[in-house]
Amino acid sequence: MASFKRHTELYWQLWLLAAPALIFVLVFAYIPMWGIQLAFREFDPDEGLTGGQWVGFSYFEKFFNSPLFGEIMGNTIRISLWTLVMGFIAPIILALLINQISSPKIKGFVQTITYMPHFISVVVIVSMINIFLTPKTGILGQFFGDTSILGDTHVITAVYWISEIWQHVGWNSIIYLAALSSVDTSLYEAAKIDGAGRFQLIRYVDIPAIMPTMTVLLIMSMGSILGVGFDKIFLMQNSLNLPATEVISTYTYKIGILNSQFSYSTAIGLFNTVVNFLFLIVANFISKKATKSSIF
Repeated sequence: MASFKRHTELYWQLWLLAAPALIFVLVFAYIPMWGIQLAFREFDPDEGLTGGQWVGFSYFEKFFNSPLFGEIMGNTIRISLWTLVMGFIAPIILALLINQISSPKIKGFVQTITYMPHFISVVVIVSMINIFLTPKTGILGQFFGDTSILGDTHVITAVYWISEIWQHVGWNSIIYLAALSSVDTSLYEAAKIDGAGRFQLIRYVDIPAIMPTMTVLLIMSMGSILGVGFDKIFLMQNSLNLPATEVISTYTYKIGILNSQFSYSTAIGLFNTVVNFLFLIVANFISKKATKSSIF
């Protein structure tokens, strides 16, 4: 206690600067956790979050025994894994390619072009997808005749992750470009003297330089293994592709908001969060043992 008091006396200015952020996190991240207990209670509007009857894990059992459980989990895992894997690889490749551009003007132009889609609204992105893939009249849809690409359950996953990568690949490559910018130029010169070409420079200089960054970002990505974003997949849903696009986030919205089953939807959301947290812990543990790199 004495050491903490001395610490605050020495660094009170830093604590004062951090106070607004700490208060924000406390109010909007930790205090709402009080509502988690709703997953274990029968919600009663008159009694509030803590006054309903205690039902234990009955809502979790209801979700696990639901006929839609397998379909929802399968869709969530499939879409999330494709997005995670491809979304992890694509920014690395883009950053490595941009780093090989010698002209600063061309490099800046390519970076700007690839960054821009990140700032487009999700609603606009989905509208563009619908326009481009409209059967017969769409820029891409006309090549598929009467076939509705957005209604094909076998293709909709690819449409989702490809559009997701196109939108965010430039933005996600920034951190890798920052890591590459700190590489000692003498390493490139020494490698070139030894006869290394572009691919050898990438393999033996660039990739080892960004490997710690790759590890940390991969671990953080594992924390959202079941975190398929609600807004985009919900906007892309229609009656034809629903069997392949119903994920945990959209199902929770329909159960909780549309059907007013608040306790049930809270239990589903809590299950999703716990699974993501466990994946994060396991990924961090494996990385720490294998590569000595971790986030905690």
